[in-house]
Amino acid sequence: MLTLTSPVEIWAHRLPAGGKLAALAVATMGLFALDTPPTLALAGVGTVALYASGGVRFASGGLRLLRPLWPFLLIVGLWHLWTADLSGGGVILLRMLTAVALANFVTMTTRLSDMIAVFQTLARPLGTLGLSPRRFAIALALVVRFIPVMLERLTQITQSWRARSPRRPGWRVLVPATLAALDDADRAAEALRARGGAD
Repeated sequence: MLTLTSPVEIWAHRLPAGGKLAALAVATMGLFALDTPPTLALAGVGTVALYASGGVRFASGGLRLLRPLWPFLLIVGLWHLWTADLSGGGVILLRMLTAVALANFVTMTTRLSDMIAVFQTLARPLGTLGLSPRRFAIALALVVRFIPVMLERLTQITQSWRARSPRRPGWRVLVPATLAALDDADRAAEALRARGGAD
């Protein structure tokens, strides 16, 4: 639960976490500087090459983690198809998919403890304000880790509903999804307390 690091170790696992996060920030800003489908498609091909460099098992694991993104891509794609803005839709879709895939690549190849250490270093100036850099770092790291986990949990709950009922799930999955989120948060808190807390 507390880690999405790929069990398939590749070359990127050996790179420093700070360097990978800095490269991710630069790459994401670069994606927003690109504004045509062909240039963004080239960036997407480069991202695919990153995943492919880790082998079939690593790439397939990364693809599974990106599955919760497909409904959003579908909605955006259909909207731009309906408004006949194919070029603009292509830019948004390619930018979104590539940015999330790059972030997912960094998450898969970075241990949670390394990510916390980077965030704690960046948050060190907050210590002068009486705030705990470590707590801030742990909070950021948990947000990064829990977003894809919660999206996957919501997908599982939705699929379970569809397997048991012909009706659309809609708002009905919100209660079990909320309870699952609270349960995961409670388990994460217990794990942190068992390891000495956030101090």
